[in-house]
Amino acid sequence: MQIANSNLLDILLFMVSCVLTNNFIFSKFLGCCPFLGVSSKVETAFGMGMAVTFVMALASLFTWMINSWVLVPLGLGYLQTISFILVIAALVQCVEMFLKKSSPSLYGALGIYLPLITTNCAVLGVCILNMNAGHDLLFSVLNGVFGALGFLLAIVLMAGIRERIEGSVNVPKSLKGFPLSLIIAGLMSIAFMGFSGLFNNI
Repeated sequence: MQIANSNLLDILLFMVSCVLTNNFIFSKFLGCCPFLGVSSKVETAFGMGMAVTFVMALASLFTWMINSWVLVPLGLGYLQTISFILVIAALVQCVEMFLKKSSPSLYGALGIYLPLITTNCAVLGVCILNMNAGHDLLFSVLNGVFGALGFLLAIVLMAGIRERIEGSVNVPKSLKGFPLSLIIAGLMSIAFMGFSGLFNNI
């Protein structure tokens, strides 16, 4: 798809593909740590997904501007990764302070995984993928927002399944906990593969 000649249909297909066919969890295998660690409860998973969405959207915006308006013109492209990490770390600090004041219970439930958004490979990954794909500002932000919504969809679905299975007596004791989570994640990944081929031009 040529970004310069994009129309409304291209944009809509791009947004849907970010959520389904190019899902960061099931297609690119990025962000698996919080996906497995914070998906035991739907409420907690939703909070983490929203925090990641906020950070990924703004990180996509700011990193594109920094790369296009500062690093590339000054010939400092080799500082791309460290610059992106600094931007992400600053955004995560803002999210952390906001949640600590507005929702202490969610802040406590997210625990160590909240500051770990800074090192979440999905957040840094979307910023680098935007640069490598040559996306313009619009598509970079869309990739960040809808890629994060794909992450939100994945983690909430995972949490819902784990909540349903939590009290099941039919699950073998040896599979309860993390082993079963890995099996569920694998089956969900296979299910999302069913969307591949829907958007051949994306």
